[in-house]
Amino acid sequence: MKTSPHLPNGQSTPLKIRSMVGLIPLYAVETLEPELLEQLPGFAERLEWMLKNRPDLAKLVSRWKDCGMGERHLLSLLRGHRMKCLLRRMLDETEFLSDYGVRALSKVHEREPYRFNTNGNTMEVGYWPAESKSGLFGGNSNWRGPIWMPVNYLLIESLQKFHHYYGDDFKVECPTGSGQFKTINEIADELSRRLAKLFLKGEDGQRPVLKYHPKLATDPHFKDYVLFHEYFHGDNGRGGNMSEKKTTALKQAKAAAKRISQEPELVAV
Repeated sequence: MKTSPHLPNGQSTPLKIRSMVGLIPLYAVETLEPELLEQLPGFAERLEWMLKNRPDLAKLVSRWKDCGMGERHLLSLLRGHRMKCLLRRMLDETEFLSDYGVRALSKVHEREPYRFNTNGNTMEVGYWPAESKSGLFGGNSNWRGPIWMPVNYLLIESLQKFHHYYGDDFKVECPTGSGQFKTINEIADELSRRLAKLFLKGEDGQRPVLKYHPKLATDPHFKDYVLFHEYFHGDNGRGGNMSEKKTTALKQAKAAAKRISQEPELVAV
């Protein structure tokens, strides 16, 4: 993706950073059922006018007149080939695709941080899969690597909508470089499975989301109480959120464990 911060002199400098922002165009998608267009002739007329009179905008969107599966029409910022280019990055396990969902920043920036030099200063964007290493972003909230549930949900929903139009004939390699090709709906299902792994027990009997503290991950009194966190580690899936929330949760867990240990055992008579 490219962002272009505007400077006081009016100039802008594009920043070539591979982040979730570059995947957001996938969200702008909707399928239109043929009977809906028949019921809304005014909408169809205005859409036709826009595409005819604003070719600069029309070239950016899908060919909405071309019918897909079920005679549906597609409204999207991405045509098929552009979507495949985005998915190639998103489904690359060395970039965005984690075992537990889609990262907020490409893992490529772990070994290749983006650096921007201005006025003798060097600014850097690196891959931070968990808590922020800086206090500039509102506590420990961090969009430089972790997995965020809301944006992953929107990605899955968007892929399902694309499948409503393209059907099973449109396939993409998933994961990138694996040689396995899947329909868009199968890719949405794969992302759903990876997100679910955050909360499901693995081969070690522990849930990845709770592995930041042994008490929550292994204690029989706590290991089946699944907590929902602000975001999740981009590599191992452990829960992460603002440090104050985490500290409070751990204090409560320790206090509860102490109370349980002091309670008299119940003996069946």
